[in-house]
Amino acid sequence: MPSETPSRIVQTLARHGYNADREAVTLLARANNPAAAIDAVVSAAGDDILRITSSDVRACLDSDTVATGAAVSSAVTTTEPPSSAAATEPTAPDSAASTDSQPETPQQPSADTPTSTATELDQNQQTQSKSPYEIEGSNATGRKEVVGEPTGTARPPDRNPTPAEITGDITGRSTGTGEYSQFVTTFRDRYEQLSKLLKGRVNHRPASAIADMPGGSDAEMIGLVNDIRSTASGHWLIELEDTTGTFPALVMKDRPIAELVDELLLDECIAVQGTLADDSGILFTDSIHFPDVPRTARPSTADRHVQAALISDVHVGSQEFMADAWNRFADWLHTEEAEHVEYLLIAGDMVEGVGVYPDQDEELDIIDIFDQYEAFSEHLKAVPGDMEIVMIPGNHDAVRLAEPQPGFDEELRQIMSAHNPRISGNPSLVTIEGVSVLMYHGVSLDEVIAELPEEKASYDDPHKAMYQLLKKRHVAPQYGGKMRLAPETKDYLTIDTVPDIFHTGHVHKLGWGKYHDVLAVNSGCWQAQTAFQKKVNIDPDVAHAPIVDLDTLEMTVRKFA
Repeated sequence: MPSETPSRIVQTLARHGYNADREAVTLLARANNPAAAIDAVVSAAGDDILRITSSDVRACLDSDTVATGAAVSSAVTTTEPPSSAAATEPTAPDSAASTDSQPETPQQPSADTPTSTATELDQNQQTQSKSPYEIEGSNATGRKEVVGEPTGTARPPDRNPTPAEITGDITGRSTGTGEYSQFVTTFRDRYEQLSKLLKGRVNHRPASAIADMPGGSDAEMIGLVNDIRSTASGHWLIELEDTTGTFPALVMKDRPIAELVDELLLDECIAVQGTLADDSGILFTDSIHFPDVPRTARPSTADRHVQAALISDVHVGSQEFMADAWNRFADWLHTEEAEHVEYLLIAGDMVEGVGVYPDQDEELDIIDIFDQYEAFSEHLKAVPGDMEIVMIPGNHDAVRLAEPQPGFDEELRQIMSAHNPRISGNPSLVTIEGVSVLMYHGVSLDEVIAELPEEKASYDDPHKAMYQLLKKRHVAPQYGGKMRLAPETKDYLTIDTVPDIFHTGHVHKLGWGKYHDVLAVNSGCWQAQTAFQKKVNIDPDVAHAPIVDLDTLEMTVRKFA
């Protein structure tokens, strides 16, 4: 057995049923005879051992169990080029499969428009190919991505990512029991948090105070949207609620701000300015304000060149899980080309789950939910063991459906212990290398896309729906419908801190762009179209891995299928 890459060592140990810590893998890779070292470690490990540690490896290397030549070398051994499971030949320029000859790094579209609107500018900047094993592909929306294949050069095991800092995690803090009073507490906290973001722009008066003001007075109010309805004349009546009561605001159909009414969702927090009617019973609205991302906000970046891979919706256990594509992705992470990818962020739906939608059992490859997580753990072992992995649950995972969702229970954490991933709740704010990433699975995107006009939010451009959540400073503004809310002592779903990156999944579509300098990324999925998805007209974007440079927040999308 020649000198081994960390990838092959991890995979060999996994076949024997063992995980291994990073230092243990490094020691085995540096052994003069890795095969003998691995055999010795496996033989010495007891049946009750799940993880091989560096102490286990050193004990075997120092014993007579390993041949003399198996001592650890003082230098890193030369690694073999990993073989590609599906080498992709560059497509001829006149081929119908591709119209471009060079890979491109997409530049994030910017939505830096007045707070009343948010538009995306599609801009692609062409760059030179980094590898002869890259070709360019296009997804259904015409965006460009790099088709990733292993370059043939394995990199030394020298990743040393800084541990992620996680805030806003509900795990272990949930106290809600579903009582009415607890819902009141949650919505009061939502109002308090978001109204603070608006009080600098309007001179808020409580609803009860506005009702006592004389007719014709100028008035400004911050409230949650309690109701939206059209009048017989086609105008819009918005009922706002604060902690003192409700008050109606009328938006005339011929006013420029009327188009903003199409963006409103029930239960979100807004501010209005206008003039009271003569009888003081209604506010004629002149302007509408959202909490929004301040224009003065500037993203933080890493102080060294380091990258993060953003993925979601793996769906192990489904007949349509793309295992080959996943293996190509894992193999690529072991190459020298991916040496700067030190973080892997997975935004939910690790497995397909059970009973999530009608007749799902007919599309399952693995029926038992625990077996699904066991299989996911095996696939997770294929990625480098020296990466920092952060995972949150999704609606297919074995956690409560109501949001915020706590991280997995202890039994599932033990099953998914490969490479010691950081497991957090949904949503969570994850800070890596000084860059804050708001991770949210994205169930509320269904609600946003259903309620808003197509030009504002659609499945083909999921990042535009994400813009709306940033604008509203809440990941799930509207309660009811598909959105289930768990009442807590505070609203964990508000975006109180503006993130540098907003990462979601759920809708199985790829989309990215910048909204007020926040990089919004929906990362697609690793599951081919299921029969159910075909019935509901979902055409997924599969096997993509957005790779973000944390020092510049520029992004490249790699495709592995």
